[in-house]
Amino acid sequence: MMNSFSRNASFNRRGLAGTISSPRAARKAWIFRPIHAFILFGAIITFLSAIGGGYVYVLPNLTQAFHGFNISTSSYDACNVFDGRWVEDDRYPLYNASECPFVERGFNCLGNGRADTDYLRWRWKPDKCEIPFLDVQSALVKLRDKRVVFVGDSMSRTQWESLTCLLMSGVEDKTSVYEVNGNKITKRIRFLGVRFSSFNFTVEFYRSVYLVQHGWTPKHAPKRVRSALKLDELDSISSEWVDSDVLIFNSGQWWVPGKLFDTGCYFQVGGSLKLGLSIPGAFRTALDTWASWVNSNINANRTTVFFRTFEPSHWRDNNFRFCNVTKYPISETEGRDRSIFTDTILEVAKNMVVPVNVLQITSMSAFRKDAHVGYWSDSPSVPDCSHWCLPGVPDIWNEIVLSNVFTTNTYQT
Repeated sequence: MMNSFSRNASFNRRGLAGTISSPRAARKAWIFRPIHAFILFGAIITFLSAIGGGYVYVLPNLTQAFHGFNISTSSYDACNVFDGRWVEDDRYPLYNASECPFVERGFNCLGNGRADTDYLRWRWKPDKCEIPFLDVQSALVKLRDKRVVFVGDSMSRTQWESLTCLLMSGVEDKTSVYEVNGNKITKRIRFLGVRFSSFNFTVEFYRSVYLVQHGWTPKHAPKRVRSALKLDELDSISSEWVDSDVLIFNSGQWWVPGKLFDTGCYFQVGGSLKLGLSIPGAFRTALDTWASWVNSNINANRTTVFFRTFEPSHWRDNNFRFCNVTKYPISETEGRDRSIFTDTILEVAKNMVVPVNVLQITSMSAFRKDAHVGYWSDSPSVPDCSHWCLPGVPDIWNEIVLSNVFTTNTYQT
């Protein structure tokens, strides 16, 4: 078994701002002897060294958790890879969805009749650095004997499909890549695992849309309550996520009234229903439960943990009936660059013991109104401005993930 992945511990190395002022002498007649000056100077240097050492030790994890991860530049400023812009690049797309058996038919927009291909040729360019272009052969070798696990909703499954196809494009014998149970890609299946037998690693997906346990109606509940989310109890399949090498979470798309209250699903803590609890409040409670589980069950020396933030949709109306897919990325985020779910993820992650890399894809994805499934799914009569075409935006998310996982040295601009 290979050693676990190296982690990129780069952070903002700007100097500490601040001054230390000298106290006034209580006595004017006090004599400042040379030996006293030497001792005082040494004490100050020792104190500043201790403060600086603590800064270096503590801040990488806090920065990593709150700002996502960074790639250092030659100027010693930190490069936040999520601050940037979309640029055209003819090296994309990185695979053909029609040649990858793990792409859900509904996400293969070209295969479903989309005529334009401009949306395929964009990559994300951070303002102060470069995300390394994916070397698939190198990635396959570095993933040997590893286990990559995605946990979340259909957006997580899309990213799982993307990574599987990205990696499969570099495998010569395609038959050596297969789903471990022979399952087909479906929307409701709880587990999918693709094994790359030539390199002895798996890329797995676990469907857990809320991350916490969805249970039956508690006793003596009002008639409108048909089920409950147990906010203080993680999903019953969570034990399957342990002992992975890369662990990528997401949640948010199902935390809406239409998926909860309108279906009779409410919140529960312990044995008590919380009928008055808001969705944002429940989401925070659920994430606190998730964070506690990660801190207690994940070995940070082995597992690199990510949490991807909320994925913006581009519906034209609030009823999810009209979808307006553009030909090119839009120049403004139209207010979709912020989300209360994203803010909550950042707040929870920064206080965790186990370092969590926050994939802040909300803002960067908000520009990609051109990249949604739209009317090019396997059900063209039902528009989709939430999910993404493959190849497409999730490929870039995965390039960012892999660049972080594989980084042992900093990348220069």
